[in-house]
Amino acid sequence: MAPVSRFIHLEYTSGIVLLISVVIAIVWANSGYHDFYEHLWHINFSIGFDDFMLTHPLHIWINDGLMAIFFFVIGLELKREFMEGELSSLKKASLPMSAALGGMVVPALIYFMINRGTEASHGWGIPMATDIAFALALLSMASKHVPVSVKVFLSALAVADDLGAVLVIAFFYTEDINFVALGVGVGFLLLLIAGNGLGIRNSMFYLILGFGVWSGFLLSGVHATIAGVLVAFTIPAVTKIDEVIYSNNLRKLSYDFETDIPEKGSLITPKQNKTIQKVKSLSMAAETPLQTIEHALHPWVAFGIMPLFALANAGIVIGSDFFSSVINPVSIGVAAGLIVGKFVGILLF
Repeated sequence: MAPVSRFIHLEYTSGIVLLISVVIAIVWANSGYHDFYEHLWHINFSIGFDDFMLTHPLHIWINDGLMAIFFFVIGLELKREFMEGELSSLKKASLPMSAALGGMVVPALIYFMINRGTEASHGWGIPMATDIAFALALLSMASKHVPVSVKVFLSALAVADDLGAVLVIAFFYTEDINFVALGVGVGFLLLLIAGNGLGIRNSMFYLILGFGVWSGFLLSGVHATIAGVLVAFTIPAVTKIDEVIYSNNLRKLSYDFETDIPEKGSLITPKQNKTIQKVKSLSMAAETPLQTIEHALHPWVAFGIMPLFALANAGIVIGSDFFSSVINPVSIGVAAGLIVGKFVGILLF
């Protein structure tokens, strides 16, 4: 199977897995094991050592921890598009950004108008965000029939929309921001930017300092998924050697390997083994850290993080008061904002 076909198939399959996880979550939450479902996501887990220990419920680790990795991978994809893809010019990039702005402003206005004069009007920020995990899952299921340009546009739109909503929550709904922790996170981010500028390509360097950025944002009270996107944009996206040099050297090494093929026996010679190691080193230099990390994380995100996120968040309890709660002004405002407001806002802007 060709790489592109395999990638499309992977995305399509991951979308199906995500939807299956949603169904399992809803059935589980409405079964006799409902109490276990609720209890499971509130079990506390701790990581760290001595004076630095992070303790949070499993639900927080998934939404603020694992989903930061999801946003990190999305950030890597967007950086690639900003550099040489569908978002490489200001004109191309401005379209999804302006559409995202409309997709936030109009839903908020619709919600506010429906709930104006009540205490619920303060919740105008609720319908601003698109659930990017589910949005991209639905998009991936139709990826065979969606042009690449449309897919990139919708991905950039969803990310900008979601991050914009996170920023609104951070500045308008977060009562206590720990600016010291936020400063620590920004400090680690600056170190990552400096490392990129100095030509550091070691993935472990970005992993360790990236964890520092995430920890700072998490402790600050600002949604930690923002850290995932910011760290992604610091990952080097240039090759260590030129493509022509790589091609010429690879051709020479291939010739050396061929001339050393033994007449008898199936084992390679020590000289051939040395040539193979040179090819590996050469290939690593020809691939960008951005591509290496993205390809390594993509299956884990697609088949691990996203289904787990769906399982932890899609468990809607359909009880006797479900339908009465659906028709109250808050629910109507959210639904109208997301369904009508998003569509109108994206088209108008």
